[in-house]
Amino acid sequence: MSEGFPHLIDELVRAAAVEDRAFSDLLPRAMHESQGLSPAELTAVLPRMAEGVAQAPPNLGCWLAIMAGAWVERGASPEPAGLAVVEAATRVAAAAHAFATAWKEATGGDPPDPEESGPSQEIVDTVGPRIDGDPVAAMMAWFATPQFGMSAHTMLATSPLVRGAVSDRERRASAFSLLEQHCPAMGWVAGLLRVLDGERLLVLDRASRRGWTVTISGIGDNFQLHTLLGGALVGRPGGLPGDPADPRWISCFTSDDVEPGTPPVVGWWNLVDAHGAWIWNEGVPADIPALNGTRVVVLDPPAYRRSWSPGRRHPLMTATLTVEGQHTAEDLASWWPHIAPPQDPRSQM
Repeated sequence: MSEGFPHLIDELVRAAAVEDRAFSDLLPRAMHESQGLSPAELTAVLPRMAEGVAQAPPNLGCWLAIMAGAWVERGASPEPAGLAVVEAATRVAAAAHAFATAWKEATGGDPPDPEESGPSQEIVDTVGPRIDGDPVAAMMAWFATPQFGMSAHTMLATSPLVRGAVSDRERRASAFSLLEQHCPAMGWVAGLLRVLDGERLLVLDRASRRGWTVTISGIGDNFQLHTLLGGALVGRPGGLPGDPADPRWISCFTSDDVEPGTPPVVGWWNLVDAHGAWIWNEGVPADIPALNGTRVVVLDPPAYRRSWSPGRRHPLMTATLTVEGQHTAEDLASWWPHIAPPQDPRSQM
């Protein structure tokens, strides 16, 4: 890589930070020149892009974030810019929520679509009296939410290190969730902030009283958890009897695209938590409550036949489920007295 591209990125970041009009010319140049560069060359300039994302106002920083995310999807490392993107997206989400609240108070209706419309003086005049702070900045944050949502989604989905570096994840997830109805990408970000990495689960089979310790990472929902548990335990040595998982299911629920012709997954169990409540496939592993500091999944016979489409909720995120140990009924004798019988799911409604 010549010195020309790093210099161009330096100029682009400087222009974004000071709101120089040259930004509008530099951005397409940087996009074009990046096309022929390798992932390593793009990774080399991402620390400078991270500085720009952190320093620039949201209406310009969002385009730096989008370009950084596109480079990551081409193979650049997410770590140099990932945390900066998530931090900026968090600030934007807070300002955007204030904007949406002010708009609702002023008009009684939904705010303008952040992807189908754009900033205007009329919008500033509408929310200005109800915004505690700069109404222009709040408006600009609102219209930057799609770009920051997409970029933060890419950074979080592609790197467990970025996910692990984000502090106060539940609070941030709640903040992003508030914007999901207006910007779906923010909902995806909220979901990724709740992903568990390196989390140990205790899996108990009620019928045999046996169990397994498994470690999970990068699992986006309980459809995925259920499928990977089936792949790890059913028809495997030291596991459980039954029809083993189709290898194509395991492939597409860990790292690969869905192979054409892959049939729907057929579930093996009702998943139940230690308190007897059903673990719904639509939920996420982070919803599973802990018992004595460990999340517990109890395997019960299925109440009815369940099937679901193969494929990961977050296609950019790879997943693992590793069996770390097997436990006999005798090993688990002290656990079973604390495991509740399954509840009627209607009692959970």
